[in-house]
Amino acid sequence: MFSVLRVVPLPKRLSGALEAESGLNDAPTVVLVTLVSTGAFADNGVLGASALIVYELVAGVALGLAVGFGGAWLMRRAALPASGLYPLAVLTLCFLAYGAAAGVHASGFAAVYVGALVLGNQDLPHRAATRSFTEGVAWLAQIGLFVMLGLLLSPGRITISNVGTAIVAGLVLTFVARPLSVVASSVVDRMAWRELSFISWAGLRGAVPIVLATIPLSEGVDGSKKLFDIVFVLVVVYTLLTGPTLPMVAKVLKVTRRSEPRGLDIEAAPLERVAADLLQISISPVSKMHGVEVGELRLPPGSSVAMVVRDGQTLVPERRTVLKHGDDLLVVTPRKQRDATEERLRQVSAHGRLAKWLS
Repeated sequence: MFSVLRVVPLPKRLSGALEAESGLNDAPTVVLVTLVSTGAFADNGVLGASALIVYELVAGVALGLAVGFGGAWLMRRAALPASGLYPLAVLTLCFLAYGAAAGVHASGFAAVYVGALVLGNQDLPHRAATRSFTEGVAWLAQIGLFVMLGLLLSPGRITISNVGTAIVAGLVLTFVARPLSVVASSVVDRMAWRELSFISWAGLRGAVPIVLATIPLSEGVDGSKKLFDIVFVLVVVYTLLTGPTLPMVAKVLKVTRRSEPRGLDIEAAPLERVAADLLQISISPVSKMHGVEVGELRLPPGSSVAMVVRDGQTLVPERRTVLKHGDDLLVVTPRKQRDATEERLRQVSAHGRLAKWLS
């Protein structure tokens, strides 16, 4: 989901909803599938199982928040002997969140997700190095995950019947179940029909459903091997169907936006010390930023255009430098001013140099 969203310029509200769904639905699903597979759901009844699910999720979130904020507070005040220990400290905090949750029979997945979410949004020492380290660990985990799934899958078990069942189930999920769930969710947070349609189509099925299918497999549930094979085929077929078509669907539904400032991964220590971000902005052919002077951008205090890339050449802009279609701007902004800087750039791109002149 995240890799696809990186290449589709969606509004923050829409991409945020998809990212939140992708991250938040794993923990309750793991709890529910585990309860059903182990027979605990039937033993406790609907009310008892529901209460157990609520307890595991609430306790997991609470522990994740405690570890996240407590760990961030401690790391900002600790002086570790080497910078390479800070990424390890963050990883250790995630293990701590999972272990603490497991110790009180809460959801470790919820604890780790919330704890990592909190830590990722804090101004921690050596933040860039920590982010690069965690991305490497994530790739290593994904490699291990797919190796494990490859060992569990036997192509000889995949029959025409399994493929047919997977396709029918996918059709029902894609065109009936998911649209209905999206409409029901929109009662809480209203969205335009174009956005709801895109969210309905963007229900990507990654490796998590296949991993969930290994739970009944490990518990020896009757028919679990067939269920695993069906889920695998369903995920592969419908990920290949929905994933590549997302950019086209977004354009057809007109939910994309142009000239969106996008953050860069910066390793430079000086930017980290001053808690600054580097933004790259591409001026599209329809942007009204064309013809605007750098000084007329009127960026928030502390933000400035550091470089302009034009026709493959770089130039250091002055206040009277005129921007043109096709330019790429590098803007340095304090992290606390990033939202205001991005909003100002969007205003100028949409309305020109006089955008919100009196504001």
